[in-house]
Amino acid sequence: MRSWSVPEVPSLGDLGLGTGPVVQVHDTSAGQKRPVDPDARARLYVCGITPYDATHMGHAATYLAFDLLQRAWRDRGLDVVYTQNVTDVDDPLLERAQATGVDWVELAERETQLFREDMTALRIIPPAHYIGAVESIDLVVDLIERLRTAGAVYSVDEDLYFDVHADPGFGLVSGFDEQEMLRIFPQRGGDPDRAGKKHPLDCLLWQAERPDEPSWETRLGKGRPGWHIECAAIALHHLDPAFDVQGGGSDLVFPHHEMSASEATVATGEPFAKAYVHAGMVGYEGEKMSKSKGNLVLVSKLREAGHDPMAIRLALLAHHYRSDWEWFGTEIEEAEARLARWRDAVARTVAPSGTAVLEQIRAAMADDLDAPAAIAAVDAWAADDSAEDPQAGRTVRTAIDALLGVALQPRD
Repeated sequence: MRSWSVPEVPSLGDLGLGTGPVVQVHDTSAGQKRPVDPDARARLYVCGITPYDATHMGHAATYLAFDLLQRAWRDRGLDVVYTQNVTDVDDPLLERAQATGVDWVELAERETQLFREDMTALRIIPPAHYIGAVESIDLVVDLIERLRTAGAVYSVDEDLYFDVHADPGFGLVSGFDEQEMLRIFPQRGGDPDRAGKKHPLDCLLWQAERPDEPSWETRLGKGRPGWHIECAAIALHHLDPAFDVQGGGSDLVFPHHEMSASEATVATGEPFAKAYVHAGMVGYEGEKMSKSKGNLVLVSKLREAGHDPMAIRLALLAHHYRSDWEWFGTEIEEAEARLARWRDAVARTVAPSGTAVLEQIRAAMADDLDAPAAIAAVDAWAADDSAEDPQAGRTVRTAIDALLGVALQPRD
């Protein structure tokens, strides 16, 4: 599957401004911050969209969080291998296609293209591997067969299920006890009450063919993949086991990331990821922003209304990636005012020290991607009218571009 265009990301090191510090992120499975500092190559997997509707601010906040991680790693001097999936066949997509009378393939392609356009506008660094579920069916089948060899697969009618307790470490990603898992599981696509399952938490690996639904002929029979196995198969193929960071929204901690990790661990005998990093939820008028609730603030609609994509990005950066927060509508005006102040500030011929601000931004990014702290540092610099560094504007503009992803050149 085609990804989106790569934004130009300046190298601070190439400008003689050194490299960034070791990056620490909050690892959900550890319950604390820990360093993610591979030797030379950082491997990142972030769960992608199910393309049945447009990109809302919750999506944008999640992908922006892992864009910041990529930028901090690059500033550290690391190569980054980033993989992201697209769940381009799944129940919500098929249900939306049926409700709207649109072919499911056409719907998926249309919304995936809109997502690409939104990510390009927001200057999100794209994945090196952008992989659809449909194109990964052979990978899924191979992984299910490995699980079957490990004795972790059983049939319910013609569907195939994963025995989650084949993994002794099941539950370590989320830290949830079984009671909490059973409470959440049916809310997030699970089927705990299905007759014939060995345990209510066992998850679907392969769904046998259903009438009037897409299916593929494979060694497992005709059908289509379950959700969790899709990400496990794609990540293992493109990144290998024990990659550095598994990322996504906090609503994916359980069951999605828990199940994917267990499937991969049972199949390979190795950890799935070294750290699990999760972005908070974005709400609107007191509720989580979601397609099912119909309370979406769409990136594309903000762009269509004439808002600068860099202001949209700044509005997101004003919130720490792990925080849950609400969109009230005033955020975009505040971000546009900040963007204008920053553009004026970097245009000064002489300004306060630029290297001091650069180090503050780097320190904030290394401390669990603390964008609000970085913004505060730039705000303070922009408000300081002292004059000591003729290169400050260039240094700060480049730092903001490289580390925060905000290009301060005015739009044409």
